[in-house]
Amino acid sequence: MCEDLIAGLAGYPIAIVSGLAIGIDTIAHKAALKAKLSTIAFPGSGLDRSVLHPSSNKKLADEIIYAGGALVAEYEPLMPAGIHTFPKRNRLMAALSKASLIIEAGEKSGTLITARLALDYNREVLAVPGSIFNPGSKGTNSLIRLGATPITCSKDILEALGFNTPTDEESKQASLFSNLSENEQKIVELLQVEPLPRDELIMLSSLSAALANSNLAVLEIKGLIKETMGEVRLA
Repeated sequence: MCEDLIAGLAGYPIAIVSGLAIGIDTIAHKAALKAKLSTIAFPGSGLDRSVLHPSSNKKLADEIIYAGGALVAEYEPLMPAGIHTFPKRNRLMAALSKASLIIEAGEKSGTLITARLALDYNREVLAVPGSIFNPGSKGTNSLIRLGATPITCSKDILEALGFNTPTDEESKQASLFSNLSENEQKIVELLQVEPLPRDELIMLSSLSAALANSNLAVLEIKGLIKETMGEVRLA
């Protein structure tokens, strides 16, 4: 779920903030890198490589920096991680982020601390609903009952952050236009300027009549163009 939700944010000016820990944090950072989104890590330790926590994520930390992200800590560089350092860093993540997304949380999960901090800082709290029989969903379902925004797809996140998202029909159209052959694209570009009579369109396309007509037929079948009143126009 975490991977799918973050993948759907690709192309938007969004940074993913997490704690570099093993588990969901690692998944979130890696998904952000894969989607070419900036990502910021708040380890529960200082930033010196000798104490960076967890040590197994040193390579991931390097990848985050290389991709233009950041590692942030308020601790001295050589401060090792401890039980008390994680809740403290959570307040920084909650404060920096416009919204906190809770993928899964038990009834007494430490993740709920971050959710409460986000509310204290007047930030959005987003939560993924789950089965009432799943102990890992008790926390998220409780947050939704208390007013958190339920998240079931990437579009829900984008809307919660204030982005205008395309309708299903617009997305379908965009997908159709993105999968055109070179000749089809040439015809569409001509029609984006203005509707044209078929003969004039064929002449401007520099395609043979047979090739132009076959491409026009395909575009019409796809629902991208139509011919009315002697002119071919975008549908």
